[in-house]
Amino acid sequence: MNPVALGFAGWASRLRWDAVPAPVRDRLTLRLADGVGLVAAAWDTPPGRVVRDLAARMSAGGDPATPLLFGGPPVTPAWAALAHGTLVHALDYDDTFPASVVHPTSVLLPAALAAADAAGTADDVLAAVAAGDELLARLGAAAGRDLHARGFQATGVFGPLAAALVVSTLHRRNPATVAAALGLAGSMSGGLLEFLSDGTWSKRLHPGWAAHGGVVADALAAGGFPGPATVVEGRHGLFASFLGADLADPADPGGVTAGLGETWRSAEAEIKLYPCAHVLHPFIAMARRLRATHRLPPAGITEVVCTVAPWHVPIVCEPAAEKRAPVTEYQARTSLPVAVALALLDDADVGVASFEPASTDRPELRRLAGRVRYVADSRLSEGFAGRLTVRTADRELTAEPAGGTDPHPEPRVRDKFTAAARGDGPATAALWDAARHLDRHGVAHLRRTAADLARSWHPATP
Repeated sequence: MNPVALGFAGWASRLRWDAVPAPVRDRLTLRLADGVGLVAAAWDTPPGRVVRDLAARMSAGGDPATPLLFGGPPVTPAWAALAHGTLVHALDYDDTFPASVVHPTSVLLPAALAAADAAGTADDVLAAVAAGDELLARLGAAAGRDLHARGFQATGVFGPLAAALVVSTLHRRNPATVAAALGLAGSMSGGLLEFLSDGTWSKRLHPGWAAHGGVVADALAAGGFPGPATVVEGRHGLFASFLGADLADPADPGGVTAGLGETWRSAEAEIKLYPCAHVLHPFIAMARRLRATHRLPPAGITEVVCTVAPWHVPIVCEPAAEKRAPVTEYQARTSLPVAVALALLDDADVGVASFEPASTDRPELRRLAGRVRYVADSRLSEGFAGRLTVRTADRELTAEPAGGTDPHPEPRVRDKFTAAARGDGPATAALWDAARHLDRHGVAHLRRTAADLARSWHPATP
């Protein structure tokens, strides 16, 4: 049996965009449009400025060829990938595979932008992205959430391979070279969850570093630098090294490659509608639903009990004191008490500004967050299931998640995109159309419309 890397390399080289099922194509282009909006949303944030400046400095004196979407000097493809990937993930607002908590678009969009000029058509770009998406989905499904349990962010572990697959496919490398690139990319895998301890920025870097690593791995393999094709299933491959005995039957590559082109695990991706850990989303939605239905006065709430899956606990529930009183906005984005308190307290929907200190340091929010506790239920293991109970002096109200992925998310994603682009207008509408219908317009048009929007932010800019 072929190694996973070689099997995916051959399949990706043959994949055509029109062979991808229409619902998968539609959902993927919507997710890419969402990713473009997230680059805009993070562009002028502190981490956004730092990573853009770094890309420019590291590209100085080289052969810069890739413009960042919203301006600045052209940079080299590898540093563009790092910048774009970090920007997409900077606000914790990007899409997720629930089975593994992998964030695909923050890796795939930057990789595609870095190598798009080598592609023949927009369809070629999207076919390569679809292949990388499927690789991420299948690797993630095989690993489940065990990577997170061991302290790794799954996006950082599997992301370099998917980026290498996208870039190498767009450069039309032969399957052996593509497999070598994936083999090299595996040595660039990593991404620790230690940011949870102090709310610093390392997690924001993981998808950008993964995309950067994929670009570098492709260039090395194309230059004759070999990498192990057994990078996934080998005795020292990703599964064995990062997961060890935690993964059932890790040495069988058949489960990852079986049914390629027939079963599309990438269709399981969910788009975020709140800028925080995805496991918090059902609790935000349940809290807002109870608040709206029962007109709950926040001051009258005596206790909120969140029933969570055990794997949620180290991410959003513990250490309890830190989660109730986060020091940084990134700690707030992974806090169940803060997210629930925001949803119960504020009239406006939970948005980007909700997790800034000006919002989370409010005494009334801290008081309400202090009344939120959790109960772990081992029966909850699938998806982002949970339950929320709100108690007042005279009532007890319970909500369950609405369930399932929103089958029609486009209006809300468009609203999210408009807010990210700093308001509606012709330039925003043009960029949405360019991103949403990338197969129609191509990457060059996307870059032009992004630059036009950036000029509307700073009218004095030539």
